[in-house]
Amino acid sequence: MKDFEDFVPQLTDDGSFTFFSADYGELFHSSRGAREEALLKFVQPALLAQVAKKPSLRILDICYGLGYNTAAALTTIWAINPNCWVEVVGLELNPAVPQAAITHQFLSWAGESTPIFSKLAMEHQAWTDRLKATLLIGDARVTIGLVQQSGFLADAVFLDPFSPPHCPQLWTMEFLERVSLCLCWDGRIATYSSAAAVRTALLATGLQIGSTPPVGRRSPGTVASWVTYDLPALSQQEQEHLHTRAAIPYRDPYLCDSATVILQRRQEEQRASQLEPASHWRKRYYSPLNN
Repeated sequence: MKDFEDFVPQLTDDGSFTFFSADYGELFHSSRGAREEALLKFVQPALLAQVAKKPSLRILDICYGLGYNTAAALTTIWAINPNCWVEVVGLELNPAVPQAAITHQFLSWAGESTPIFSKLAMEHQAWTDRLKATLLIGDARVTIGLVQQSGFLADAVFLDPFSPPHCPQLWTMEFLERVSLCLCWDGRIATYSSAAAVRTALLATGLQIGSTPPVGRRSPGTVASWVTYDLPALSQQEQEHLHTRAAIPYRDPYLCDSATVILQRRQEEQRASQLEPASHWRKRYYSPLNN
């Protein structure tokens, strides 16, 4: 686990900054724009501008990271309803990440809310007359259990781990089932991932899924809810992807396995599967004749 001095700011195309994770070999955000990604991949698909008219809202931010998703959410909600009471629970493995974001003043665009994120990063709690925010530090597979046990039901869940091949622990059927139990009946889970394995796992919990527009990459994102209204439909291409070996989910029966074990387990299941290889599906849609 790295100290905040190890994180070097990376400028993205919208003028906001992010970090590069040497541990996962990925940027924390799309190079197209960290702030834009928070708004377009998470806040908008969660319909927070519409539900902000409610007197109170709850947000679960999984892999809180630099705090962009929560900051974009609060900015959106309070621009529409300044009196909305918001409760936020963030899950984060490494406390140095949000602290580094504060040190580099990444969230200065949040305006008068900026001190909230400083307090949350440093003390893991922040209270105001319209906000209660808590940052739970540790493995999200453990802390999601604490959220569930508390009875917290979110109107919006931001599912923002590193990509499934690099962080499969937080994309498994078992973990996403725990996440689904923290979602209220008309709430939404928003994520940047359109991986078939992730979508299959969400469907296995009983949730319905939809596709959200791509931001900073060719692939779309995913939104999930218990209710189907206003969910953007999957394309035929996306539906067929769910019937290939790529849709075999990641599994972590006791929520404690390493990434290596989880990846190996899935590879073995894929090798034994009678489902269509994803390469055949890809050839149908991405061959030169189809371009």
